[in-house]
Amino acid sequence: MPKLNAMTGVGTRMWTAVRGLPRMLREDLWTAPVDPVPPMGAPGSPVWRPAFGMLLLLGVTLVAVWHVPDLVPRGAAVPEYAVLLVVCQAIALLAGMWQPLYAWWASLGLMAVSVRIAESAVTPGDPFPWTGPEMALQGGALFLLALRVHPRRAVLALALSLLTGLVSSTVTTQAHHYSLGVGAPVVIAAVGIGAALRALRVARSQLVVQSGLTREERSRRTLLEERNRIARELHDVVAHHMSVISIQAQVAPHLVAHPSDELRENLAGIRENAVQALAELRRVLGVLRAEDAAADGVRHAPQPTLDRLDELIGTVRSTGVSVTTGTTGRRRPLPPGVELSAFRIVQEALSNVLRHAPGAGARVEVGYHSAAVTVRITNTAPDAPGRPTGGVGHGLLGMRERAAMLGGDLAHGPTPGGGYEVVATLPLEEPS
Repeated sequence: MPKLNAMTGVGTRMWTAVRGLPRMLREDLWTAPVDPVPPMGAPGSPVWRPAFGMLLLLGVTLVAVWHVPDLVPRGAAVPEYAVLLVVCQAIALLAGMWQPLYAWWASLGLMAVSVRIAESAVTPGDPFPWTGPEMALQGGALFLLALRVHPRRAVLALALSLLTGLVSSTVTTQAHHYSLGVGAPVVIAAVGIGAALRALRVARSQLVVQSGLTREERSRRTLLEERNRIARELHDVVAHHMSVISIQAQVAPHLVAHPSDELRENLAGIRENAVQALAELRRVLGVLRAEDAAADGVRHAPQPTLDRLDELIGTVRSTGVSVTTGTTGRRRPLPPGVELSAFRIVQEALSNVLRHAPGAGARVEVGYHSAAVTVRITNTAPDAPGRPTGGVGHGLLGMRERAAMLGGDLAHGPTPGGGYEVVATLPLEEPS
């Protein structure tokens, strides 16, 4: 009984497949769309397409002239219908560059008609049903089709072309030198080459798309890494302020002669909230800092400010780079976040000079204004090209993030003399 059920199931599946075959053939060989022609310059678009079009036109013309004598007996006048038939076959092949599926159908039908017309004119020693021109026309139509459809559809079209040739060779009025054994490898090779070229084009397109996605993902990951680094650095600044709030709330009751219970309660609440916020801040950002490779050595080091700018410039000068400095406005203490961001922007800009502008001189200018501080880093033209960097760098991205965090602006770009300039404007008040 189980064996009978298995045989019944196999029979049912086979019957379902046979019933669905006409629908599959109709979809694959008529209704399903073909691959669109990629625009010139697009990923996967062949650069030789214009030259291919010219060669195809020349080849079709030569094949058409070669094919006309095959349709009439030797020595007889060429009738007009023979010329019209050959012209239609040539046009069908040329149309395959734009509509390969319908062009192949037209080429197949015209081939069947030409075989029937030429059957009485072909001598027993001539190849039949596919002469040399017929092989070229049918192979060209299948090649153009295989370039634009899935290989399964191209194989179905190839099978139908071979079946049409086989049927044409059986309905004859005289003996012939049958050429299916020669023509079949030609059209099979045409389909194989076309399918291989399509696979190469699809692979190139997918590679370009995947490369774009990888580049976007790398940029996004770099942005997140830079924001994490900024968060780790600002942790010390925020933690310092929270600690000051906690200490002031604890000391404040002792500065009043007779503080009320409400005052003591409010100050105790302020201190408790500050301590809890500080603990949460250390817990969350401590995870980020723990991922830093140098966290053990710098975890408790104070964050740099513009007071250490001379030390930074001295370090850069020790590498052989000529750095000049300038200051406008009255130098004064700035908010900790502004101090840290300004120092890091100068540090990163000078690092970029070392990496990308060997032999160039640099200048650092700091401007103190009433509502903002500006840092301007310029360098002259390099003596030699900078060494390539692997992947996406953090430099300009990090500087832009630091300026945006404070509600400021960052401008950068080449200078007329072949150098480069970075200008950051950092407001002293919090952005509204």
